Amino acid sequence: MSEVVRLSLSLDGNIYEKLQLLVEQSGYSNRSEYIRDLIREQLVENEWNEEQQVVGTIMLIYNHHKRMLSETLTELQHNYHEDILASTHVHLDHEVCAEVIIAKALPGRIKSLADELRQQVGVLHAELSIGTTGRDLLTEGI
Repeated sequence: MSEVVRLSLSLDGNIYEKLQLLVEQSGYSNRSEYIRDLIREQLVENEWNEEQQVVGTIMLIYNHHKRMLSETLTELQHNYHEDILASTHVHLDHEVCAEVIIAKALPGRIKSLADELRQQVGVLHAELSIGTTGRDLLTEGI
């Protein structure tokens, strides 16, 4: 386990009160855990600005009755077969489907895949959620 380092910081009273409120609203038991998670979140964002492998989740909501849309979405995913780890397809109702695609690649590849999927006529909603391989967060204290 890595060494725990204690630090202190100075905050304006108003900012401190807002921090306390954020910690409480988020359900954290203490400020340290909340701030550690903020740091981790920033580290993940930084990974997406570098040229290293990351993990991204693409969620699509689409009308599967739109002519050739299912085939087009499948074909696009085949174009990225080396990047896609898994996908799940569910029927939300008679017309609308949801698909979740997990990809591991360089950030630009995952963004391109998400953009190509999003641009298809019949896709009602598409969202890319950024993630990490966790490799840079393996240090136990982070």
